[in-house]
Amino acid sequence: MRNLRGAYTIWYRDVLRFLRDRPRIAASLAQPLLFLFVFGTGLSGAMSAATQGALDYRQFMFPGILCMAVLFTAIFSAISVVWDREFGFLKEVLVAPVSRTAIALGKVAGGATISMLQGILLLLLAPIIGIRLQAATIVEIIGLMLLLASVATAFGLVIAARQRTLEGFQMIMNFLLMPLFFLSGAFFPLRDVPAWMAWLSRIDPVTYGVDSIRGAALRHTVPPGLLATVTLYPVATDVVVMGVLAVAFVVPAVWLFGRQD
Repeated sequence: MRNLRGAYTIWYRDVLRFLRDRPRIAASLAQPLLFLFVFGTGLSGAMSAATQGALDYRQFMFPGILCMAVLFTAIFSAISVVWDREFGFLKEVLVAPVSRTAIALGKVAGGATISMLQGILLLLLAPIIGIRLQAATIVEIIGLMLLLASVATAFGLVIAARQRTLEGFQMIMNFLLMPLFFLSGAFFPLRDVPAWMAWLSRIDPVTYGVDSIRGAALRHTVPPGLLATVTLYPVATDVVVMGVLAVAFVVPAVWLFGRQD
């Protein structure tokens, strides 16, 4: 029970800090909205012509924008570990009579929750761009965003656990984030791409988040035949892969966090 309370406290602290930081919420929504309404509107004509009006480009890229918000928020929520280390708060937490595993899991849960909330805010825009969502579909998309957020937060924690400065963490994340995002198929279909790009997309964890959310979000908006051309795998396959990746990142994240001094 002590470890459970400790994990809950870490989770609650991260979520509370996020909810109280309104400029952070607004700033983290600015970039996805810029891509959706400026970049998406500029290319919507080409996508509509290619699909004979069955799919608008903003509808196509909307699942990728959801994943963008989730991914960036989740990764940079791990920066709090480096921040807490620099200001001494992490040392106080580590000497508490709570398992370091519970602390690490609390950080993962906190980052995943924050990222999911960010994705839910963007999900409210779906009707504006013509995406039809049913109640069951909304619940499914929220679950998929939470799973992707868990993968991304655990990955960020793996990097943050060994970083001593904010500058070092930000440099590594900036180097990794954009390739992970652009190779995920957020902006273009991954069918009939060059072999090297197809191979890189298969080892990109974000690919399975974008693919699953796109399959769920567009299920009631576009014909099944067209949906099959803009997705790669069944949603169940994407969920299994993301579940395996979540475990694959959480285990080393917990282990590295336990070795903090």
